Amino acid sequence: MRRKKSRQTFEHVEVVDAGAKGKSVGKAPDGRVIFLSNAVPGDVVDVMTTKKRKAYFEGVATNFHQRSAKRTDPQCEHFGVCGGCKWQHMAYEHQLFYKQKEVENNLQRIGGVELPETMSILGSEKQYFYRNKMEFSFSSSRWLTEQEINSEEEIVDRNALGFHIPGMWDKILDINKCHLQEDPSNAIRTAIRQFAVENGLSFFNPRTQEGLLRTLMLRTSSIGEVMVLIQFFEDNKEPRELLLTFLKEKFPEITSLLYVINQKQNDTIYDQDVVCFAGRDHIFEEMEGLKFKINAKSFYQTNSEQAYELYKVTRDFAGLTGQELVYDLYTGTGTIAQFISKKARKVIGVESIPEAISDAKNNALGNDISNVEFYVGDMKNVFTTEFIEQHGQPDVIITDPPRDGMHKQVVEQLLQVAAQRIVYVSCNSATQARDLALLDEKYQVIQVQPVDMFPQTHHVENVVLLEKRV
Repeated sequence: MRRKKSRQTFEHVEVVDAGAKGKSVGKAPDGRVIFLSNAVPGDVVDVMTTKKRKAYFEGVATNFHQRSAKRTDPQCEHFGVCGGCKWQHMAYEHQLFYKQKEVENNLQRIGGVELPETMSILGSEKQYFYRNKMEFSFSSSRWLTEQEINSEEEIVDRNALGFHIPGMWDKILDINKCHLQEDPSNAIRTAIRQFAVENGLSFFNPRTQEGLLRTLMLRTSSIGEVMVLIQFFEDNKEPRELLLTFLKEKFPEITSLLYVINQKQNDTIYDQDVVCFAGRDHIFEEMEGLKFKINAKSFYQTNSEQAYELYKVTRDFAGLTGQELVYDLYTGTGTIAQFISKKARKVIGVESIPEAISDAKNNALGNDISNVEFYVGDMKNVFTTEFIEQHGQPDVIITDPPRDGMHKQVVEQLLQVAAQRIVYVSCNSATQARDLALLDEKYQVIQVQPVDMFPQTHHVENVVLLEKRV
């Protein structure tokens, strides 16, 4: 028999900081940290704990004695239930403050290396409607509100098209309006839901693995192109074409209308065949005169306007004169490689995903860029002494690894190659700090520039320039 969780209550807790994963921080009477999901630094609250660990508690604020001056009114009606945009209740200037603080704390505490003064974080001009890609899930068993659960009325419509409730793989919150992607995103999503209900198209049930409609992906670009991809579970031509034809006629602005039949246990489409129903099988994005072809499986930074700012910082830190050989590690679809190419002698991009390298090569060809080369393979296996001997000693290395940071063998190879400059772009300053500590043997941190790519969330990118010690 499972023991019942013992919950504790603490009164008049002052919230003093914002911590990892968007949680705010208070202190229990015994000195242990309390991580709170619904408070802002400056609040004074009563807390009910939800988890107890040796060094900390997790909890929720149940009563507010004082509301922080850092608070603001969330714009989204779904705030607090939806798992995204967890910092909507904190004014944007304070979000930036805590993001910068997190970067500085991680670099100092984990990295433990000599640091220059961190440059002021680059905030996003758009604080809402900034994403170019959104993914939604269909469900025949939507998340019910507390009001609906307590109501005596029969709940007839259990269909949902929206986001997973945090920690619940089978519960979807039905979204009326999302503030993350510009229209026609909301218009397309709500039209699909309404049409499906009116025409009896079944929504997916992840428990029973039944239903026609599984997921929806929407991609938009700064030049007005729109991609819609619907993932169907059941392979049923008549209702599928009924919905796709409706979308084609109602939204002529859709540039690329695609679908996938996916009967696997998971929603990923990377091993699935994507079928083009209407338009092209891709859309285009543009940046500083360069054109990037984006298909359903392509990776592209999800905040296009801030990606431009991030890439400009990266290029500036690289200090290119036109004479340098640059290696771009974890190049993805080669966006940074092509962005810097006109200021470099040559750029070599390396990436583990074959489809991404195929995109990179096609985009370079389309942009008439001849001084870039792309290679595919696991970084620790490709970026070797033999690779350097074959392609040349780099003057500058740009590295933009995933959240886990660089493999230890890659760091060791960077130390062995000993390029004059390394520009390290990171979406996780904790793992970046760990890698900087390893690179400290030969490199000094010269500049640190945080960049906010995701307003209303705790996520922050950081760019670091390292130069070889004399």
